[in-house]
Amino acid sequence: MLVIAILFFLFGFVTWLNGSLIPFLRIVCELNEFQALLVTFAFYIAYVVMALPMSSLLDRIGFKKGMVAGLGIMIIGALSFIPAALSAHYGLFLLALFVLGTGLTILQTASNPYLVLLGPPQSAAMRICIMGLLNKGAGFVVPILFTALILTGMDEYSTESLAMLSEAERQSQLDALAHRLIAPYLWMAGMLGVLTLMVHLAPLPEPGGELRGGEGHQLRRREILAHPQLVLGVVALFFYVGVEVIAGDTIGLFGQQLGVKYFGALTSYTMAFMMLGYLLGVLCIPRLLSQARGLQLSALAGVAVSLAIVMGDPASEQVSALILGWADVPLVPDPVLYVALLGLANALVWPTVWPLALQGLGRLTATGSALLIMGIAGGALLPLVYGYFAHSLLDSQSAYLMLIPCYGFILFYAFRGHKIRRW
Repeated sequence: MLVIAILFFLFGFVTWLNGSLIPFLRIVCELNEFQALLVTFAFYIAYVVMALPMSSLLDRIGFKKGMVAGLGIMIIGALSFIPAALSAHYGLFLLALFVLGTGLTILQTASNPYLVLLGPPQSAAMRICIMGLLNKGAGFVVPILFTALILTGMDEYSTESLAMLSEAERQSQLDALAHRLIAPYLWMAGMLGVLTLMVHLAPLPEPGGELRGGEGHQLRRREILAHPQLVLGVVALFFYVGVEVIAGDTIGLFGQQLGVKYFGALTSYTMAFMMLGYLLGVLCIPRLLSQARGLQLSALAGVAVSLAIVMGDPASEQVSALILGWADVPLVPDPVLYVALLGLANALVWPTVWPLALQGLGRLTATGSALLIMGIAGGALLPLVYGYFAHSLLDSQSAYLMLIPCYGFILFYAFRGHKIRRW
């Protein structure tokens, strides 16, 4: 549990750095909103491309060696940011993010089934909530660190100020800005190296047949599609990860457009509300809420908050003052606060879908886990849909309307989909 807890903190550290990286790279590489959100596409598409291959790798070399291999791949990804920063080439940044996502894929495929099977199935969501607190705790800290270390003095790099410079001066300033990424990613590679050694030396038990696919892996992949609660769970996770990433990674862009100066730290607002949601999950599941009921409440809250975002007044900070005034933190426009509140609505979805989808799979658990990991593809595709709507069809605020049908499917899975056992 301790090793998996540290890994979940790592997942959050690497994943939620993207929310601050997007507006930063938008300036460095001179991108529009749609292009900037290719950051999420490159990172999360790795889960789709690599989930099943990584599941096969886990069956061949074991979960512990697989985790070591995943951390090694992440070290390569972190070091890849150095040539990307030196050249300020957007394609290299995207390649480095894909490599990081590939390493995370094997770690996620290995660690989540452990949590489901480490105790009674009815309390699996509570265990995942505990790990979620660590994951989102990292997501809360990272944007603040990124803002302090990387985004200090970003006012001088606005589009207007850069346009007033000569071509040589402008390029020199952008190169200097890109070089700020070198030291943090060197530190990340070093920390990953220490963690790799720790996992290698840790007495991590290798799971038995309940997690290992063994022989006939191809047959199992076909067999597993006969379980509707799993397949529909993959779709639910597709929509969930999409809305989670939109809530965490677009809030900086949205706040930047509404004139929020500390836009690089706004992901921390979303993560803070997610941590609150996870804490509620730890306290309430299964004592006060069943896993299905927690999922139902989350989906309903998601629909309500999405409507509030679209209908909110960008010039008002009244709701922000009401909710955040006591905390002595900088206030934000109300629609930005509502985007952050999506973190609270989202918190219980991942912890509750996993045990509901894996229920009764037995020896198919490893392959089912790999399919659920593929649902993370929503984080690659849905933010691009949001970016297209925001840039080409609507505006940044109205584009959040696309969240409502996503929560609608999660609501269906919460009430009906997880109960279906035959097509």
